[in-house]
Amino acid sequence: MDKLTKAREIIDRVDREMAALFEERMAAAALVAEHKKEKGMPIFDAAREKAVIEKNAARVEDPTIREFYTLFLQHTMDVSKLYQRKLLSGMRIAYAGTEGAFAHVAANRIFPDGEKVPFADFAAAYKAAQSGECDAAVIPIENSFAGEVAEAVDLIYFGSLRINGVYELPVEHDLLALPGATMADIKTVISHPQALSQCAGYLKKAGLTAKAFSNTALAAKHVAELGDKSVAAIANGETGALYGLCTLQKGINESRANTTRFAVLSRAENDPLQGGRGDHFILLLTVKHSAGSLARAIDILGKYGYNITTLRSRPMKELLWQYYFYIEAEGDLETEKGRAMLRELGEECEELKLAGTYHGHRILKGGSNA
Repeated sequence: MDKLTKAREIIDRVDREMAALFEERMAAAALVAEHKKEKGMPIFDAAREKAVIEKNAARVEDPTIREFYTLFLQHTMDVSKLYQRKLLSGMRIAYAGTEGAFAHVAANRIFPDGEKVPFADFAAAYKAAQSGECDAAVIPIENSFAGEVAEAVDLIYFGSLRINGVYELPVEHDLLALPGATMADIKTVISHPQALSQCAGYLKKAGLTAKAFSNTALAAKHVAELGDKSVAAIANGETGALYGLCTLQKGINESRANTTRFAVLSRAENDPLQGGRGDHFILLLTVKHSAGSLARAIDILGKYGYNITTLRSRPMKELLWQYYFYIEAEGDLETEKGRAMLRELGEECEELKLAGTYHGHRILKGGSNA
């Protein structure tokens, strides 16, 4: 048998084996897609993908072949994502606000393949995910300027949905105008008062008149419907594209520190002890009515090495002058240490709710999910 014939026989055998293994792998990918739909998770997880590729590439000893195997793994992961997207094409994502508002932008970046469904307010979006009308809800929980979104935190405490991810959306304001308009045409700029305030320096320098509007997305829509080249809007560029507007200037807000954190909530129990692993977690709790009870609860987290990054109190709606506490902390709960901490904390608290675990500092960049 010559070398070519022998090589072809080996390739045919390996291809048969790989075809069977590929079917097995894609069946597993379907299970992953089902899990992600249940938990309201996006398809793409950059950290997980990187870890899988690095782990498997290390199994190839030849450095030259390893380079090509890394490409093979990346292609396999891309095919898997395409398959999952096909399976999840009917995923419905609830958000509060108008199409093009920042909540819509966040939902679109986290779930680019899902159907985004708008609702009038946070409670309606939350209830849509709770009832099964939608698979997940994307709701803001905090803004770096304005602080916590109290209504959203209350929904998480009193409701049954679980947090399966937290994402940071940098707020970028762009100057949007009708196609063909130039800076020389613009005389008036409309937007939400907060956006106008954040862009006040730019507007003053450009000599433009600012007029308040109900929100940034509706301001962009109004400019599109008005058809007047002298009127521009301040909103996100993605919002402008929805209404056929062009971006004249990007990033005209003076501060780059304005960021909103969005939580993804779904009906599935996101229990870190059952595989919902993350390096951050959110706890909601009430403590006993005795001196030092809150301090003892906080000390328990520190005792086990968990770093509290956020601690806030919120009033109980039906109980006058009584409060629950919202805690965000760094650390992995899927450990024996995590189990022990939750057990001990549960003994100290009247009520303890693990709202969810998530990977910290996932920033939503334009055009893709984190």
